Amino acid sequence: MTVLVPGKVSPMRPVPPHIPRPEYVGKKKPKRFTGSEVKDADTIERMRIAGRIAAQALQEVGRHVRPGVTTDELDRIGHEFLCDHGAYPSTLGYRGYPKSLCTSINEVICHGIPDSTVLNEGDIVNVDITAYIHGVHGDTNATFLVGEVDEESRLLVERTREALMRGIKAVRPGRQVNVIGRVIESYAKRFGYGVVRDFTGHGIGESFHSGLIIPHYDDPRYDTVMEPGMTFTIEPMITLGTIEWDMWADGWTVVTKDRKRTAQFEHTIVVTENGAEILTLP
Repeated sequence: MTVLVPGKVSPMRPVPPHIPRPEYVGKKKPKRFTGSEVKDADTIERMRIAGRIAAQALQEVGRHVRPGVTTDELDRIGHEFLCDHGAYPSTLGYRGYPKSLCTSINEVICHGIPDSTVLNEGDIVNVDITAYIHGVHGDTNATFLVGEVDEESRLLVERTREALMRGIKAVRPGRQVNVIGRVIESYAKRFGYGVVRDFTGHGIGESFHSGLIIPHYDDPRYDTVMEPGMTFTIEPMITLGTIEWDMWADGWTVVTKDRKRTAQFEHTIVVTENGAEILTLP
């Protein structure tokens, strides 16, 4: 097993001046969100647009995942797709993050920075992309197989996607958000997988991260009651081994302590009268 090492990060890509920026661009950190987690119909409609563009960008980047491509090239493709559709890449300049999406390969749990690293046959890579348009964010990610992948990795990816879908199916008004993690964790445990605890889903809308936390494991302390119009992400990170992690010197890239593989999938959803609507569909 080869352990990933940092590559060379290219300069930040410019965004056309006519595309509106989120308030945090050029600042150390975003403003604290003080609005409601429950959105009105107009905000939800705008989030559908942002979500759809993010989902289409993810699809477009995914089409280019193959052995020999660099993660920096994937970043370029995602960046250009978002800008061409009038959207700002939410991660670009968020708390100083230098790129327009995250690429997390193999043992990287999340927040991998696109760089000169070349994808190899048998790798898995998560692409996490968020579009900001009409004053709101749409956030989604998926793990892609690079060429022919071993059975253990393929099943991890397939089951992580299934864990996300089960988490979404558990969403109902009147339930506490901890039901989502309970469902995800009990499914992952069947296969002996770990469910990462220190990185979670989050409230989203006018703010990239509103302060609402959606854990992917069972924790009764997270007792916020879901209500129609509430918007948040569900994005389980599931590991073949430990959920303990190390962070690279870049302050972003999070890797499993045992360097075993990990996969992730994410959708932005809105709570409806009888369940959930996925906002990040292409």
